[in-house]
Amino acid sequence: MKILALSDEVVDFIYSPRIKEQYADVDLVLGCGDLPFYYLEFIVTVLNVPLFYVAGNHDKPSQYLSDGRIISRAEGCESLEGMTASARARSPDGVTGPRLLLTGLGGCLRYNQEPYHQYTQGEMAGRALRLAPALLANRLRYRRYLDILVTHAPPRGIHDGADQAHTGFEAFLRFMDVFKPRFLLHGHAHIYRRDTVTVTHYKTTDVINVYPYRLIEYP
Repeated sequence: MKILALSDEVVDFIYSPRIKEQYADVDLVLGCGDLPFYYLEFIVTVLNVPLFYVAGNHDKPSQYLSDGRIISRAEGCESLEGMTASARARSPDGVTGPRLLLTGLGGCLRYNQEPYHQYTQGEMAGRALRLAPALLANRLRYRRYLDILVTHAPPRGIHDGADQAHTGFEAFLRFMDVFKPRFLLHGHAHIYRRDTVTVTHYKTTDVINVYPYRLIEYP
């Protein structure tokens, strides 16, 4: 399964007809936050594949479109915020591939008084804990908890920064210890140097910074 993961920045060639040529074989799109709804809607319309996303700390509950409409979600896309979902690749002859199990926890560590998508370490731990019943149900039904955790912020000590706004969440480390996703995909940590580490293997999980986009082949 080929996955196009995105975060934090509108990429010109993706927000253009070229995306159809470049990513015609993509099976799934995952948004890791701080992406405008119009961008996600364009991608899902052109590629016509499932698109799941979480919120970033700069995302607002409502966004204005150029035609004056106010929307509270990216139409044609599915929010993963505190939810579990599944996706399956489909071949040209209509045969579906293996099921991919997903969940998402958006937002970043609280660093100011903005009311949206900022959490203390304890609040994020509570959000992660509330996913446990659905993940246990996955384990009973599919013999595994999860394949991909989609977040905005990184885990504590992995790809995060020294300042409060970019410090990662300790809860994500414990989450990976218990539920063992194959991938944790995040954004939030902007990359300005070519030697920046963007892929880190943590126990059974590959933690990947997808900023601003990354093509991932799920094995």
